[in-house]
Amino acid sequence: MRSVSRSAILKARMSAFALALLMSVAVPAQDALVSANTLSPELALEIAQTSLKACQAEGYQVAVAVVDRMGVPQVMLRDRYAGAHTPDTAQRKAWTAVSFRTDTLVLANNTQADSAQSGARMITNALMIGGGVPVQAAGQTVAAVGISGAPSGEDDDRCARAGIDAVKAKLELGG
Repeated sequence: MRSVSRSAILKARMSAFALALLMSVAVPAQDALVSANTLSPELALEIAQTSLKACQAEGYQVAVAVVDRMGVPQVMLRDRYAGAHTPDTAQRKAWTAVSFRTDTLVLANNTQADSAQSGARMITNALMIGGGVPVQAAGQTVAAVGISGAPSGEDDDRCARAGIDAVKAKLELGG
C-alpha cells in the first residue's frame, strides 16, 4: 500500500479550495452584461417640448434639458428670452435628479446646511435647486428633466412634471 505524503494531501486540498473559490465567484454568462432602458430621442424631445409649453402657458421663459440615465444630455431647448444661465442650470438640475434618483426639490430640502447630507452640495455639477425630476419607467430611472428660468424651483418642477406626465402612458408601455 502506498503512503500519501502530507504535502500531496495539502496540495490536493489547496487545489480543491481554489477550484471551489473560482466556482463561487464565476459570473454566469447571463450576468456578465446588463441591459438598461433609456429614452428614445423622439420621446426625450416630446418631454422637453411639453415641459417648455407648460412653462410658456404660465408666462415663463425657461430652458429645458433632458438627460439620459447616465446624465448625458439628450435634448436642450431654450425659450427665446430665457436667461443665458438657464441652459447650464437646467442641465445641472437634470443631472442631479438622475444621479441621485430623486427630484431636486427633495434634495434642496434634505441637503440644507444643518443636515447630515449637506456635503452632497459640494459634489461637482450637483445643483440642489427645485426643477430637476427623474423619469421613471418599469421601476427604473431612465432619464431626468431639468428646467430653469421660472420664478421658483417649484414652478420649474411643475413644468417638468407636466412634460413627464404627458408621456406616462408611453413610458408604461415601453415606447
